[in-house]
Amino acid sequence: MTIVALILSLGFVFIAIVMSKSFKLGLDRDIIIATIRASVQLLAIGYVLHLIFGMQSYGFIVLFILLMITVASQNVARKGRFIPRLMWKSFLTLLCVEIVTQAFLIGLHIIPATARYMITISGMIIGSSMILSSLLVSRLKSEVLLRKPEIMLILALGGTPRQAIFPILKNCIRSSMIPTIEGQKTLGLVQLPGMMTGQIIAGANPIVAVRLQLLIVFTTMTSAILTSVLLSLFIYPTLFTRQQQLRTESWEV
Repeated sequence: MTIVALILSLGFVFIAIVMSKSFKLGLDRDIIIATIRASVQLLAIGYVLHLIFGMQSYGFIVLFILLMITVASQNVARKGRFIPRLMWKSFLTLLCVEIVTQAFLIGLHIIPATARYMITISGMIIGSSMILSSLLVSRLKSEVLLRKPEIMLILALGGTPRQAIFPILKNCIRSSMIPTIEGQKTLGLVQLPGMMTGQIIAGANPIVAVRLQLLIVFTTMTSAILTSVLLSLFIYPTLFTRQQQLRTESWEV
């Protein structure tokens, strides 16, 4: 793709801005900022990855993956300021998911232990887990606020915080998993995933591209359920005081 073609593709951004202004949606500023940030970040990361791929240093690979996890954790924490120390809970969750998935992929020789595979696959796993974590946190807040009388009643009758919150956590986990499951059900029929499409456009054999995409699909499914369960287990104890009372003030923010 040439630079001229890339510049011409900005026409799509222009269309979005015009539509936002026409319907008075107030999104034009956000669209411009998102476009600039995406362009700068992707161009910068392209040069960084080019450097890392050439060096093949495991130290740089680990540092880069930790950087991705840190940024993703901060994004999740912004969505759930009402949860104490959510940034560290998210970081630990994503780190555990990353270790499990990479150990499985590399340990069984499904992928080679090179920067080209480890970083790109990690980016997909961490990115999808970040979105799922944000959905889980948002859903958890709305469910707790909605069912607070039920939680308080269970605690008043002698129930434990675990007994009071676990039915809600299960509902939140199911809800946060729906986009992942439903999206994978329509792969190939409604949508062609970006990784597979990119490889095909680059000239790769479609069958090979499909195999690699299926690898991502299977990995994403496992990382999604691991993320939901682990983050829920890390979060729920901090929602209650030592006297087993719901921290209602944190949810009202």
